[in-house]
Amino acid sequence: MDTRVDRQEQATGRLGRRAFLTRAGSLGLAAAGLGGLLAACGGAPTATTAPSSAAPAATTGGGATAAPASTAASAAASSSASAPASAAAAGASASPVRPGPVRLVAGKVVLAVINDQSGVYADLTGKNSVRSVQMAVDDFKAKYGPNVFPGAIEVIDADHQNKPEVANTKAQEFYDRNGANVILDLPTSSAALAVAGVAKARKKLYINISGATTELTGAQCNRYTFHYAYDTWMLANGTGTYVTEKVGKKWYILYPNYAFGQDMDKSFREAIEKSGGTVIASKATPFPSTDFSSFLLEVPSAKPDVLGVMHAGGELITIAKQYNEFKLRDQKIPLAIGLMFDTDIKAIGADSLAGTVYTTAWQWNLDEQARAWSDKFKALTNVRPTFAHAGNYSAAWQYLEAVLRAGTDEADAVVKALEGYSFSDFFIRNGRIRAEDHRVVHDAYQAQVKPTKEAKEDFDFSTVINTIPAARAFRPVGAVACKLD
Repeated sequence: MDTRVDRQEQATGRLGRRAFLTRAGSLGLAAAGLGGLLAACGGAPTATTAPSSAAPAATTGGGATAAPASTAASAAASSSASAPASAAAAGASASPVRPGPVRLVAGKVVLAVINDQSGVYADLTGKNSVRSVQMAVDDFKAKYGPNVFPGAIEVIDADHQNKPEVANTKAQEFYDRNGANVILDLPTSSAALAVAGVAKARKKLYINISGATTELTGAQCNRYTFHYAYDTWMLANGTGTYVTEKVGKKWYILYPNYAFGQDMDKSFREAIEKSGGTVIASKATPFPSTDFSSFLLEVPSAKPDVLGVMHAGGELITIAKQYNEFKLRDQKIPLAIGLMFDTDIKAIGADSLAGTVYTTAWQWNLDEQARAWSDKFKALTNVRPTFAHAGNYSAAWQYLEAVLRAGTDEADAVVKALEGYSFSDFFIRNGRIRAEDHRVVHDAYQAQVKPTKEAKEDFDFSTVINTIPAARAFRPVGAVACKLD
């Protein structure tokens, strides 16, 4: 795949984007998503609720039956009922999609990925999310046939450098010059909101996977924007509630000073106070930053029960290492982490986080279907995928099937095909695309980081201890005003 990417990069010769034209017999690999982790350190808890069977059996396009979501422990056991990871299994839907004549407005379908490919979020999304979308296209054509659409399916990408102004410019370029039908991914909430504005103005689809701000389904929602994998409400509802009830009531919060961090601070504060806790201090740190020592050294004097850190990616890795360096845990100040991916655990060290409870949108070894799909991703990239990688594949697949259901790639018709649609696939369990605000609701999970000695293989960092059903995992519809116009 890397060789193929390099050839395509040389062929395009355009800085910041690459185009991949799918052809018959192209890669049939499937990407899987590693659960982005939401952590709360404070000793090993006792799970009070066993994970539910998250997804009912769903008939895939290939006639196989998708495995239900289960505990990580039961997923480790072999199950003859589990679906194989294949192009068909990857796109498990509420009902089979039967291809029919499709009209393409511009003669081809263009999927654009905009994300961080050079900064603090590059490992958790980046180039591997582009590969995930390409794999979804390849598998889609493997399932439905190379001529499923009367034109090529193209994947292009750009590095937004975590700058909203760059994201805005690239989105306009992709919609206007490259004819992008849909833009995917967008970590960095300020950049995510910038692209939502462009999508609304251009009346083109935008499916956000890696941005966390709830504004995408709140005050800044619009008809053409969908929020796919997670958000700050989901994270706070899971970990903020758990830690306040089980670990400590008095929180000291550090957050990056941009849209994501500000929304995390707000969402966690609401969850903490709803659970009977208080936020005794909340400090914003410059974004991006490589040193948090001055902020961490102020924490002990406030005597909090919990230090809540709302950073992500490279910033989280740095702040967690400095937390350990200053021995704040030895001062009985447990660490709660707002958003964490397995790539972060790998960099920080599982033993440093052992006992940490987190909330995740998905986990690569959730069950046999997830594991098999993740194995294919690892064979291509030599790493386990994060939920951003998985979510990009899943979202690309759902977009392409929506075009099939609509019989056209015309934006308003595809929006209608997506709204209210229910499905389960390797990444989304018990999923439904809410028509009211375009929030994709699905099961979420609480898990616990285990010590290295308990790991059975590389990236075997945690065990699922509880399932948060889709109906309770996300902010209730109507909780805030959303006008889809």
